[in-house]
Amino acid sequence: MEYFVHIGILICVYGMVALSLNLVVGETGMISVAQAAFSGIGAYVTALLLLALGINFFLAVILSMLAAGAIAFLVGAIFTRLQEVYYVFGTVGFNVILYTVLLNWNSVTRGPLGIPGIPRPELFGFIFSDNHMFLGLALASLAAIYGLCTFIKNSSFGRVLHAIREDEEATSVFGYATHHYKLAVFTIAAMFTAYASGLYATYISYIDPSTFALPESIFILAMIILGGLSSTRGAVLGAFLLVILPEALRFVGFPSDIAAQMRQMTYGLVLVLLMLYRPQGILGKFRI
Repeated sequence: MEYFVHIGILICVYGMVALSLNLVVGETGMISVAQAAFSGIGAYVTALLLLALGINFFLAVILSMLAAGAIAFLVGAIFTRLQEVYYVFGTVGFNVILYTVLLNWNSVTRGPLGIPGIPRPELFGFIFSDNHMFLGLALASLAAIYGLCTFIKNSSFGRVLHAIREDEEATSVFGYATHHYKLAVFTIAAMFTAYASGLYATYISYIDPSTFALPESIFILAMIILGGLSSTRGAVLGAFLLVILPEALRFVGFPSDIAAQMRQMTYGLVLVLLMLYRPQGILGKFRI
């Protein structure tokens, strides 16, 4: 039972991050490969505040969201002016830089040793030490992020984002400052991601830079492409599938000496087939 609770918590965390990235990629059409970087900011700021200052988790995670939002605003002011492939390379570069900082700023992040002993969240004296209770918190958080993303998508702000995705030049002709909208959604997505990663850090109770490297950003991007771009349900579905699939393959009777390689090959084959025969994703409305 504990195993399924663990998987449920991971699905909730990745679901929140996927929903956040979907605002940028699915709703606005900006292909970002930097979500793991904002996860790292959220996780490390939350962990450091909890351990160094001993403040409440919910205050710590709000501060981490503000930190991630501020950094996203600064880098986004540059990146959101770039077009197409230049924007993608800019977000890749930012993720690499952030990973390098986490790996080498030993006096703060402890470098490759990571930060252990991160305490669980506490609310009015109640500590979420039990994984079943933590799953309840994760589900409530996922529901809140889902609701906020749905609200943004259906709002007038969201309709402008959709217009930018379809034709940014035409949208700007009608008087919309498209750069401001892109910067705003980039910042909002970073803040939502920081919350999810702060929650993840307290669940695992240990973080290190390898968790926030570039492959993690690609993994998160694969979730929303698989689930379907511009679909809040698709983002959660993609997270569910990409967390469940590798775990399900553990129970396939591959020979023990090549089991790990066969799982990875099967996992990759499933993704390739889906992209060949359903390139817009399972619940998607358009293709990249």
